[in-house]
Amino acid sequence: MDERAATELIETARAETARLAAVLTRQRDEIVAASEFSNADDEHDPEGATIAFEREQVQALLRQAQDELAALDAAAARVRAGVYEVCERCGGPIADARLAALPATRICIACANRR
Repeated sequence: MDERAATELIETARAETARLAAVLTRQRDEIVAASEFSNADDEHDPEGATIAFEREQVQALLRQAQDELAALDAAAARVRAGVYEVCERCGGPIADARLAALPATRICIACANRR
C-alpha cells in the first residue's frame, strides 16, 4: 500500500471514529443533563437499566472511540515514518487487506493469531 492510500484509509477511519465520538459525547451529556435535577432512585428502579448504567455504558463506548482515535493518530505517524506496513512484533509485513480492515493495527495476522 502506498503512502497516499494509507493516509487516505487512516483519515477516513479517523473521520468516522470522530463522528462516533461526537455522537457519544452528546448522548452522555444528554443523560447527565436529564438526570441532573431528578431525584429518581435509579439504583432501585424496577424498570430495568439504571441511569448510572446507561451513563457508564455510553462513557465506555466513548473511551473506546477515543482510544481508537489515538491508535489512528499513531498509525498516521507510522505512515510518515515509513513503517506502517511493518509488524511491531516480528518485523514482517502486514498485509494490505489486514490494514484495510483494521487501519490502526500494529501487528501482522500471524502474530495476532499467536496471541
